[in-house]
Amino acid sequence: MLNNAPKVEIGNHSKLVAQVISSSWHPEICQSLIDGAVKGLKSGGIEKIKISYVAGSFELPLAAQLALDKGADLVVVVGLVLKGETPHFDYICQGVTQGVMDVSLSRSKPVGFGVLMCDDLSQAQARSGAAGSKEDKGFDAAIAALTLLNP
Repeated sequence: MLNNAPKVEIGNHSKLVAQVISSSWHPEICQSLIDGAVKGLKSGGIEKIKISYVAGSFELPLAAQLALDKGADLVVVVGLVLKGETPHFDYICQGVTQGVMDVSLSRSKPVGFGVLMCDDLSQAQARSGAAGSKEDKGFDAAIAALTLLNP
């Protein structure tokens, strides 16, 4: 797997509680993203990691908000939105992206963004962190969230 992400200092955050929230579509891809996110969180010393699921990617922002409001110190959201034949893809992608950013800003807590938005399954596979993939966006999202704890 290629590692194109910049080298960053993440520190030890062993006292923190994290939650990984995944959409339920494309479970094989999402499981790889979850595995990467957990690996990333553990590299920052976090052992208290809850994993939960929502129906689709559109539900991720509210689930992240609820998790932060219930005591999570940081959240990583993962999922996959595949492009189809209608503008639905564009609306979902925009809504999820803006929603996740709004939650992070309104709660002043890190929300790692590991939602893949791809044209096809082969692109998603290549970014999922599964065996043979060239990237691990679940891991990258967790690391990005951890870096926000040490600005």
